[in-house]
Amino acid sequence: MAKRRKVSNLLALALLSLLAQRSMYPYEMAQTLRARGKEQSIKINWGSLYTVVQNLEKNGFIEATGTVREGRQPERTTYQITAAGMAELHDWMRELLSVPEDEYDGFIAALSEGGILPPDEVAELLTQRVAILDRISAEQEAHLKTWSQRLPRVLLIESEYQLAMRKAQADWVRGLITEITEGTISGIEIWRQIHETGEMPAQMKELDEQALRGWDEPPTDNT
Repeated sequence: MAKRRKVSNLLALALLSLLAQRSMYPYEMAQTLRARGKEQSIKINWGSLYTVVQNLEKNGFIEATGTVREGRQPERTTYQITAAGMAELHDWMRELLSVPEDEYDGFIAALSEGGILPPDEVAELLTQRVAILDRISAEQEAHLKTWSQRLPRVLLIESEYQLAMRKAQADWVRGLITEITEGTISGIEIWRQIHETGEMPAQMKELDEQALRGWDEPPTDNT
């Protein structure tokens, strides 16, 4: 049996999860997501919500159960999840929870290209990043402390995970800053040389050439 196609929009995941709980109309879906603070765990483009609903219906994952109009209000179409949608939701959730996936973001891209800036400037920028991470973490800890007195922990685990990841990132970045400022990170001399001379050292050119050849030969020690 062929593997089912996965819907890739995480907003679609959130909407399927809502409709697995009860039928709703789109505006009600948006209000419920906001009330539950889902924009803290899912990047939501609110303007695309109706389009996502239409795509879910088009693919047979949800279906309209009726349309009503109250006074001068626009018509409201209520949707429910279908058997296919429930199967898709469960299948997708099982994969997301069990299979690790690399997440590429702007920070990872910036780290990979960080050498374009001088080491001291990178250390300064990373110091600014850590300060922001620490501030957000402190705020989130305070919020979690408050909400944990009102809600069961099972409703807060995504916030706990975000906090743990943010703290781990801050600790890792702090270590990187120390290595840069103390000059203990390997390659720092080449990094500084590039910005002092404006030229690419022969060793870096050789590494590029070896990468193009598939690393068939070990690098020459020019130090």
